[in-house]
Amino acid sequence: MKVIITYASAGAGHFKAAEAIGDYLKERCPAIELKLVDILDKTNPLFKFYYSFGYSLLVRRAPFLWRIAFWFTELRTLRSFTKFIAHIIDRLNAGDFINFLVSENPDFIISTHFFSSEISAIVKKDKKIKSKLITVITDFSVHPFWVSSPTDIYIVATPITKNELIRQGVDAGLIKDSGIPVHAKFLKQFEKPALCKKLRLQPDQFTVLVATGSFGIGPIEEIVKLLHKDVQLLVVCANNKKLYKKLKQKTYPEVSVFGFVDNMQELMAVSELIITKPGGLTISEILKMELIPIFISAIPGQEAGNVEVLKQYGIGLSLKNADDIKNIILDFKEHPDRMKPMKDNIKKIKNPDCLTEICNAVCKGSSGHTC
Repeated sequence: MKVIITYASAGAGHFKAAEAIGDYLKERCPAIELKLVDILDKTNPLFKFYYSFGYSLLVRRAPFLWRIAFWFTELRTLRSFTKFIAHIIDRLNAGDFINFLVSENPDFIISTHFFSSEISAIVKKDKKIKSKLITVITDFSVHPFWVSSPTDIYIVATPITKNELIRQGVDAGLIKDSGIPVHAKFLKQFEKPALCKKLRLQPDQFTVLVATGSFGIGPIEEIVKLLHKDVQLLVVCANNKKLYKKLKQKTYPEVSVFGFVDNMQELMAVSELIITKPGGLTISEILKMELIPIFISAIPGQEAGNVEVLKQYGIGLSLKNADDIKNIILDFKEHPDRMKPMKDNIKKIKNPDCLTEICNAVCKGSSGHTC
């Protein structure tokens, strides 16, 4: 049994979802032959540069241009045209990935990015491979580019996401609303006192986690300045080295500053609230950890769509002003019971079954057993 898990390294979430699936499958189905592949590594170097660097540049420096591009490609009246153009561009630049799929001819392709789903579907439609294609949509809203026929299974975040996919013409029987996959380490039980001791934190303090996302975007410095005297802060700066250096130099006594971390699950486990960008994977991790999210600096399009979907479930606050963020956090600190309705909503929507759903689909083919 051969399985290829493929993603695109444009934003961290697609890789994190692919990695979570890969690690889970290796543990539960060790007999399968598994490869994790970045589709951009199998395109021409110029295309890869513009695809990954261009996305990063737009969302950090020119989000209004990204908003226009997203709106243009999402517009129903232009959908056939934009998908056709994207189809041609993708096919012209993914020759190495197409050849790779043909030579490997895996039993399953699991894709966590619409680009790799599109190319895999093309090769499958051309009858060059017999693989089953599982597309894992890593946002709570659905851009039309995620729809690629013939896809055998779509894994989506929520029933609202499923209904949106049905409105875009996908057969309901192909859609599993089992959630976005997050690493199994987010599903563990944590002992907060022991973690606080490990992280050198005060266990009786109201703790707020601030995470900037992989691009390091947001008014983090101002938020920390306003809050550091009132709550215990954990600040993850990710790729923003300038912010990391500035906050380290401040030496605020109740502020712990991090760069990239591999223990986000531990930081979440000791926190009551998180201030973050609304990326699909980040939200899924938050839901698993039952944290109250305050969203900032949403990328137009997919992240703004994530916020809208969660709003329908009564989850999350989207705030732009740092003073408003301070006020709501201090209100929650003084009146923790006011967090309960949102925590109850989170418990209703969080779904731990996604990795099991994918594993069952694959393992049934390799050994006949379920995960």
